[in-house]
Amino acid sequence: MAAVTENQQNSPMRKSSDQLKEKVSHRNGGVPGDLGEQEDYGLSGVLEKEQSDILKSSRNVCELLEKIREETEALEKQVVNVCSSGPPKVAAALSAAVEVRYSLDELLQREQRISNRLQQHLQGTKQWMEDLGQTCNHVDFIERSMKYLKCLHHIEELSAAVQQSLMINSVWDAIKGVENMAALDCGLNQSQCSHLCDFLRKTLCFWHNIIKDRLTSDFEKVLAQLQWPIITPNQSVTTPANYQELSSQLEGLLLQLLALQTSDDLISQRVSASTQGAPPGSSSTLSPAAPSLCLPIQIMLQPLSKRFRYHFYGNRQTNSIHKPEWYLTQVLKWMENSATFMEEKIQPVFDRSGQTISAKVALCQGLVCLVQEKVASDASRMLYDDGLFCHLVEEVLQFEKDLRSHHSYPAMLPALLHILLDDAFLQKWLAVERKMAVEKMDAMLSAEGAWTSQYKDISDMDELKAPECAETFMTLLQVITERYRALPSPAAQLRFFGLQKELVDDFRIRLTQVMKEESRCPLGVRYCAILNAVNYISTILRDWGDNVFFLQLQQAAVSLGQQEVLGSLEMTEVGRLASLEGSLFDGLLSLLDRLKGDMLGRLLHFLMRDTAEKAQPYCQERWLSIPPPQDQSAMSLSSSACPMMLCVRDRLLNLHQVLSVSLFQLAWQGLAEKLDNFIYQEVILSNHFSDGGAAQLQFDMTRNLFPLFGHYCRRPENFFKHVKEACIILCLKVGSAILLKDLLKRSEQEATDFEDPSPESALNELGVFCLAPCDVLILLNLKALLPGI
Repeated sequence: MAAVTENQQNSPMRKSSDQLKEKVSHRNGGVPGDLGEQEDYGLSGVLEKEQSDILKSSRNVCELLEKIREETEALEKQVVNVCSSGPPKVAAALSAAVEVRYSLDELLQREQRISNRLQQHLQGTKQWMEDLGQTCNHVDFIERSMKYLKCLHHIEELSAAVQQSLMINSVWDAIKGVENMAALDCGLNQSQCSHLCDFLRKTLCFWHNIIKDRLTSDFEKVLAQLQWPIITPNQSVTTPANYQELSSQLEGLLLQLLALQTSDDLISQRVSASTQGAPPGSSSTLSPAAPSLCLPIQIMLQPLSKRFRYHFYGNRQTNSIHKPEWYLTQVLKWMENSATFMEEKIQPVFDRSGQTISAKVALCQGLVCLVQEKVASDASRMLYDDGLFCHLVEEVLQFEKDLRSHHSYPAMLPALLHILLDDAFLQKWLAVERKMAVEKMDAMLSAEGAWTSQYKDISDMDELKAPECAETFMTLLQVITERYRALPSPAAQLRFFGLQKELVDDFRIRLTQVMKEESRCPLGVRYCAILNAVNYISTILRDWGDNVFFLQLQQAAVSLGQQEVLGSLEMTEVGRLASLEGSLFDGLLSLLDRLKGDMLGRLLHFLMRDTAEKAQPYCQERWLSIPPPQDQSAMSLSSSACPMMLCVRDRLLNLHQVLSVSLFQLAWQGLAEKLDNFIYQEVILSNHFSDGGAAQLQFDMTRNLFPLFGHYCRRPENFFKHVKEACIILCLKVGSAILLKDLLKRSEQEATDFEDPSPESALNELGVFCLAPCDVLILLNLKALLPGI
């Protein structure tokens, strides 16, 4: 019943009745009430509610009925259309879903049937597959066996061909067969047939060694007839009668040996691979990666190698650990003596064969390998003897220099220096350098002429006036630089540079200690020599900071982050080093400049104290009682100024003789500045001056004091600005002084008129630029016979 009631409420008739209610309510100007508060009413209720209005006009009744009828019909049509259109679409969709469901069920059933049939078929063919797999494996085994036998047969054919070629002396065919074996060995490199590979390699080595021995024997005979090896530079070389035939044989044998190089390299690689576990220090680990020597060069090196081992190994007197220069010099002589033979007889054959090998360099490389083994062996025995180790390093460095410069040995090929880069050898080298440098510093500072210049009698070469100890020390640093400059490792070079910085700082501390002992007499020869030494070292280090080698070290230190060299620098300072704005010597230079400034300060303080004592009579001169210049027959230096002037003159002459040019310039300029302040404060501002006193002061300064410094500059008065300008003010005529004083006072009290000049411009016209207007006013008050304003 509830469902029926709900359908009735939602039926089209119910909707039509509701619409009718709304229309009637609208006509009456009212609003339909709440359905919860009013009862639902039909068409009769509407008619009853509007009965009074309808009866008033009979025509309205017909029109209303007609309109209601039309609306009712329209609503019924809508209901019929909705009811008739909805169900067919739903029914079609349901029927299509049912058909799909049936199709799916049929597909699942077919799938199940096919799966069952497939399983039955697989069960039936399983045995067939097992049989077929066994057959295929058997066929594969037979095929691999056939290939194995074919390869074995091919190896035997190549071996037989090589044997046949050797029997008929067809060396080129034999070499070609060996090359084919080598190519086959490379092709079987990844094969797991170990026995086959081993058989091939043994066969290859067998025939290769036979051919190599035959060619080596013939090559050695030809070389012997050409008088190889050339041991001495004066060795008599006579041209044999069959020289053309020997040259032809030499060229043929060289080409054959070069053709045999491929198999030789392959065998050498096999041998080196089997000896990878060799202990450190063995000959296989002495040299870093370097190209192997070609066969002809190896054969040519054999007699030289025998001679080297005969003389420099064992119990021979030539094998002396104290004389490494014997075998190093001998090897260099062999290189020099053999250069012509290699360039004239061997190199043309290499060029015609298309080889990019330098015969001379290859021979040098082989001889260097002999020396490398010997040096490594001797260096290990010298680790506990500083003298022997130091001597060995010196000889190795000289050998390296001669090898690179005189024999054009390429920089890419290692020589002997890489042996010294071993950690044990490098640590020993650094320790020996430090120990010997400290000993030399002790000796140079305690030497008799340590504080005298070597060039004191040659004025053109003695501008820096560096004492002998400073020059010896910088020479020591330069020698250390030359020793480690050739090292192939920037990291190792930086370790030596760190040692140099330690030595410079140590020497600075020693100079400071000696300076403190001599500070009681700053004008003494030793004190000035120490000052010259500090200035000389800082000058040299500044020059080194711009040197290309040290700039390269600077970049290496930044890139490698060497804390031993960089220290605790901040990121900004490291950035300055990276951009080459600073140098690695900045820290040392700041310490040296501080020491130089402190020593100059002590020196100037002593000079001023001495000068001030001599200047006391001049400070107490009676400037007010001096008559004017016109009352004097001739102006002369004040007698009280003579001690001061003599003291200044003597000190300047002494400093000029004992100090370097740059230091003396700093000294006299500093003395001039201090004298300027002293005279201005103690003489001028502490006294009153008459016209005669002012003129006398100006005469003493401009004609006597300033010329003392005129020997060292063109305009010495520029270094006495206070005194010079004070003399200008004190020597003003009375009228000018009164006007200037009036102007300065009015400028202090209130702003001057627009037409009045400014105090600064007025002073500038007089030549006063340094003194302030207030200072000028004080000086004017010191002028006697000037009426107060």
